[in-house]
Amino acid sequence: MKTNTTTIQGILSIGALVCILVGYFNLFSPEINSFLYNRLFYILIGASFLVQAPTLTNKNLVYPMYIAAGLCIVGAFMRPDSQVAIIKTIGLFAGVLMSIFSRPKIKRD
Repeated sequence: MKTNTTTIQGILSIGALVCILVGYFNLFSPEINSFLYNRLFYILIGASFLVQAPTLTNKNLVYPMYIAAGLCIVGAFMRPDSQVAIIKTIGLFAGVLMSIFSRPKIKRD
């Protein structure tokens, strides 16, 4: 199960990275770039957070990670110029922080 989860999360993360790079460098029409940069990126990151949540070492962060994923996904469907669209950025920031702080401890000899 762990291998499948890691593989799925890796594919989602690479897809999100491709979306942000393509959107940033404006490789397609403005409509497609906006979709990739403002919507699909956050949907893929949110999905990655959903897949990652059950595997977190700190079990107190599982439900907050689900909330961060939800914020990313729900925020992706809001208009980019909306005042509330910032929730996707908050979800992204929170999810990244939880990912960093819930990493397995490395034993040093």
